[in-house]
Amino acid sequence: MIGDIFFQLSVRSVRLNFLRSILASIGIVIGVVAISTMGMLGTNMQLQVKDQLSSSANTIVITADAIRMGPPGSSPSSSSTETGIKKTQLNKIKAVVGANGSVIPLYSTSTQFTSGNVPARGTIYGMDPDDVTKFLNVGNGTNIASINEALVGYTLAESLGVTIGDKIKISSASEGPPSNSSSASRATVKIVGIIDARGTVADSVSTDNGIVVSKEWYVAQYGGKDVYDQVNVIVDDTDQIAEIEEAIDAKLNTDEKTPAVRISDASSQLDTISSTLETLTTFVLAIGGISLLVAAVSIFNVMMMSVNERVQEIGILLSIGTETGEVRKMFVYEAVILGILGAGIGGVMSLVIGYSVVDAMMGTTEFFFLPDSLLYIPEGMLVGVVVCVLSGLYPAWRASNMDPIDALRSE
Repeated sequence: MIGDIFFQLSVRSVRLNFLRSILASIGIVIGVVAISTMGMLGTNMQLQVKDQLSSSANTIVITADAIRMGPPGSSPSSSSTETGIKKTQLNKIKAVVGANGSVIPLYSTSTQFTSGNVPARGTIYGMDPDDVTKFLNVGNGTNIASINEALVGYTLAESLGVTIGDKIKISSASEGPPSNSSSASRATVKIVGIIDARGTVADSVSTDNGIVVSKEWYVAQYGGKDVYDQVNVIVDDTDQIAEIEEAIDAKLNTDEKTPAVRISDASSQLDTISSTLETLTTFVLAIGGISLLVAAVSIFNVMMMSVNERVQEIGILLSIGTETGEVRKMFVYEAVILGILGAGIGGVMSLVIGYSVVDAMMGTTEFFFLPDSLLYIPEGMLVGVVVCVLSGLYPAWRASNMDPIDALRSE
């Protein structure tokens, strides 16, 4: 193609109108960058979520179909109005799991924390201290040993500016009338450990922005003894997850029309999250496609201007016997050159801008250079070139179908 005289004429036209060609290619550059960057961002989000969920792939999450109605700060006497996983249901779960895993019941509620004059909102979890180390990693400090001790999540510790030995007041715990004087004094807990960052996990225990206390402390403040918000089952052998889920479902959900509990694991949550992220990525890519549509109009305009400026040249070519297909090819070459120019610049910029956006939005580029992520760059470049070629087809057809005599007469 490079040795083709008509390709050389196309290069000459682009060179003579270099500034106009560059300006027309900017739209392609923007479109390629938008599509590639947004595609890489969405893919990196999915890969990160998948990686985080895989760390708890052996966990089954069981929640009550009815939502707990007990408000934060309510007294223990209000537990009779609360709904959740009852002790009898918990015993059935333990009987099903047996020696094949660990059953971890926990309480949870959203509340407000205060350290000094710094407030923050998050989730407080109540559980048996012996269960904490089964799925939480206390990176700094020790586990809970007494009722007034607590573990704080990594993100919350940074937000409040606290460390081991500091105290945090559970503000909402004192909003309701305390059941006794000792309960009121337990509204402040002492931090004995900081939980490592967990991110998105399948067990739905988002401790990054939360606090973990003993179940005795939790029940004393919020009530609801033996009525758990969630039960996690950590299975020893992941191949048994489906079998254990079916057994729990058969044991607890005896009424098919009104199931008592919801059962999920990492795979089901991953499917849901991935579907949501894919929808979001598709929507963002569509927005990036709009910029390519604008670029297509710009390329079309440039190509039409090129045809109008070279009418006499086209007339001379046709009058000396040049075939219409060769004239058409000359303008298609010009569109290809503009597309490759814009796509090439856009591809390089996509790598730089995409890396910066992923790092800024996600805080990590761990998955950026994986094939699933980088694939969006050549895809975006290919789309850019195709858009240019399609935009140049009509101007090329118009040029090749000119009447040679009329073209030579034009001024």
